[in-house]
Amino acid sequence: MTERKVEQARADRDVTREELAETLDALSHKLDVRTRATEKVDATIDRAAEQVEKTVSAPAAEKVRAGAEAVRNNPLPLFAAVFGGVFVLRFLIRRRHAHRKQGDAC
Repeated sequence: MTERKVEQARADRDVTREELAETLDALSHKLDVRTRATEKVDATIDRAAEQVEKTVSAPAAEKVRAGAEAVRNNPLPLFAAVFGGVFVLRFLIRRRHAHRKQGDAC
């Protein structure tokens, strides 16, 4: 093999390694659902805070941003509240539905 072919093979190898590393990084990012979800939540909170800043006073916007930061740091209470709200709403709907069926049966 000539020196030129060896150099070309090394260059091809290096390019292939770089492309493979980029592909693995992209796959790793796609498979990291938790990080992607966190990024999406962060972006949504930032957009909401920007909208609030446009519509209310600066102190109120600062309170919203502080609340958003608290949720970002500890989202469990918010998720628990949403879950609880959905549970209560579903219970009330079922109760109302059952009450209507009893009224129709009489």
